[in-house]
Amino acid sequence: MILAVDVGGTKLAAARVSPEGAIVETRRAATPQDADAETLWRALREVIGPLSDGVAGVGVGCGGPMEWPSGVVSPLNIPGWRGFPLRARLSGLFPGVPVRVHNDAICLAVAEHWRGAGRGVADMLGMVVSTGVGGGLVLGGRLVDGGTGNAGHIGHVVVEPDGGPPCGCGGHGCLEAVARGPALTAWALGRGWTPGDPAAQGDYREERAVTARTLAADARAGDEVAVAAMRRAGRALGIAIASATHLCDLDLVTIGGGLSQAGEPLFGPLEEALREHARMEFARRLRVVPASLGQDAGLIGAAALILASDTY
Repeated sequence: MILAVDVGGTKLAAARVSPEGAIVETRRAATPQDADAETLWRALREVIGPLSDGVAGVGVGCGGPMEWPSGVVSPLNIPGWRGFPLRARLSGLFPGVPVRVHNDAICLAVAEHWRGAGRGVADMLGMVVSTGVGGGLVLGGRLVDGGTGNAGHIGHVVVEPDGGPPCGCGGHGCLEAVARGPALTAWALGRGWTPGDPAAQGDYREERAVTARTLAADARAGDEVAVAAMRRAGRALGIAIASATHLCDLDLVTIGGGLSQAGEPLFGPLEEALREHARMEFARRLRVVPASLGQDAGLIGAAALILASDTY
């Protein structure tokens, strides 16, 4: 069995995964907030401990940035880990077996190529549109890492160069600055959107009180501001994807994360912008589809780092 680990800002997850990529047993726990490095490490050990018997390898997806492939991590959404030697610590727990650590968005892309919507496709981009926007790139049937492990990071393709919103990377007009969930809800709230979900009423102007899922539901129900917000995100995604496919000659793009189930309010404007900008003949074959593996994708992709290491 392979131990797969998914380290996120809100949850820690681990699973035993069969050689065929099937999840056999899973454990999850909340990520400790405002915790120091050792407290976080103890929490992760508690999650993986009951799954540790007979492990033949360990694959890990973790938020970045990180030093790759050494697995020294500094996740933006886990302030307690700065320069934390995650791969080395796990190698100490599991001596003599391979341990690999990669970016969590890349693990999601790998999962979709290995066992999801991209299965059998040679050239694809797997995207995650959630709290941030990230991705992983598969060309010629193999994961492309790039010099620092960050190939496929489409979130920082510039889609609004003139007057676009500031981005956490220090630039402005990046896809992530426009289309990530918190940016979408903030844009809508600033234009008078009142969430239709009763659970989000009251303190709805607090960022944590609403999500892009609520925004998408309101867009499907016809709320004008929510429709405009989803259209803005969809067009930004379409423009970025058009650029990516012209550069990489892609067959498929999968979109996962919190917005992947938004439906027509997102994918309609996305397709419109994509066809408007992807004008080269070879780019017109591109398909864009929702990711298919749901919340288990990160674990499946992490397992693939070990089980299909010749490809990923």
